Amino acid sequence: MIYEIFSLITVALLWGGTNPLLKKNSKKIMVIKSASKVEQFILEIKYLFTNIGYMIPLALNQLGSVVYFFALQHTDISLAVPVANSLSFVFTAIVGSLLGEELPNRKVVMGIMFIFAGSALCCYDKYSIGTVEVLK
Repeated sequence: MIYEIFSLITVALLWGGTNPLLKKNSKKIMVIKSASKVEQFILEIKYLFTNIGYMIPLALNQLGSVVYFFALQHTDISLAVPVANSLSFVFTAIVGSLLGEELPNRKVVMGIMFIFAGSALCCYDKYSIGTVEVLK
């Protein structure tokens, strides 16, 4: 039970925590201009693959997908999908505000609290039902 919850929180942290970093470190791609669409594409790919500030968060984001794959082996998909995806929004808001993006307003903070409460209720429901069935 602890492994599954920890795995889903790790996935959400890797996915949500890297989104603002990817956004921040790929902004200069808009400056790249070329006359040919093919050359434009090649220059953009070259920029992204040679930008270490972009590649490290991308690798961490993909690591989150690997952890998610392994977490799905032990976790019910009806729990894994909503918990990992909703918590990734929370971590995106937190890391984004730490990087200087717009601070979450009162409605966003309230939404974050609802996401935490909903995720906790989903986990409680999945694991409390299993405990009751074992006791019967």
